[in-house]
Amino acid sequence: MWGLADPWFLVLLPLPLLVMTLSGRGSEGGDALIVPDAIGARLSGASGGLGAARMARYMPLLIWVLLVLALAGPRKVIPSLAAPTTGREVVLAIDLSGSMVRKDFSVDNQTVTRLDAVKHVATEFIKRRAGDRVALVLFGSQAYFATPQTYDVNAVARAIDAATIGVSGRATAISEALGLSLKRLSGSEATSKVVVLLSDGVNNSGPVRPRDAAELARQHGVRVHTIAMGDKDYDPATRARDAVDTATLAAIADISGGRSFRIRTTEELQQVADEIDKLEGNDADGPAAELYRDFWIWPAGVGFLLLVGLMVALSRARA
Repeated sequence: MWGLADPWFLVLLPLPLLVMTLSGRGSEGGDALIVPDAIGARLSGASGGLGAARMARYMPLLIWVLLVLALAGPRKVIPSLAAPTTGREVVLAIDLSGSMVRKDFSVDNQTVTRLDAVKHVATEFIKRRAGDRVALVLFGSQAYFATPQTYDVNAVARAIDAATIGVSGRATAISEALGLSLKRLSGSEATSKVVVLLSDGVNNSGPVRPRDAAELARQHGVRVHTIAMGDKDYDPATRARDAVDTATLAAIADISGGRSFRIRTTEELQQVADEIDKLEGNDADGPAAELYRDFWIWPAGVGFLLLVGLMVALSRARA
């Protein structure tokens, strides 16, 4: 089915006629566009008389129509790619701090870094979220959206696989990652809003306390499931390095109405992903997500070629 992305641009179509009317030129013979007599005579003589003159008058109007049509964004629904929606939005927030480089996990009987283990499980987890509107937040010293909210779960999976430690600093801004996730979800009208936050460290960057961010999540109806990754618990008395703040992550989940998990192995990480799948079942209960193929390039391209042709014709007429 065909449609327009921004149909309100069509109100610009009568603008040239309105300008002509206000300038008082619309009464001069009813011509759509007035050109100098010398140019009109040369176009008439060189290109077939009356037809060339009409081209000079009406071509700009046709170009304007094509330009407005391109701005309106003609597009077509792609039924084969439409996916049933669940009415749920999920943000996956993954820690990219320096400690994620530690090799203490195993995948296929090979010792890998924590980040590689997360990639192995998280990509499959995201691919199973078909029908959810998902996004990816990566955080170190700062947090940023690696992908916006989208129904294209495969694109989010590719972004997870391409994640690299160090691109956002080597500290751990848990509260900033949670705050950035909430900024996008708080205004959403989704029936279910979820953040899955995974970290292997202690919040040591950003001005906001994680518990305050969790309280904000509760106020906006956002559940936060937290995953504490690592075999050493953080102790405020000793401030041991390479320890995970399980207490804070558990508090975030408890305040927001989510669940907290603690993992030490890849198998436990997979079990957590399966458990969150059960908590946030993705049975389709909404209308199909409409995906579109844009065709604005065609009227824009034709309009550009016509404009070039008109400019060439006018330049020859002046010569």
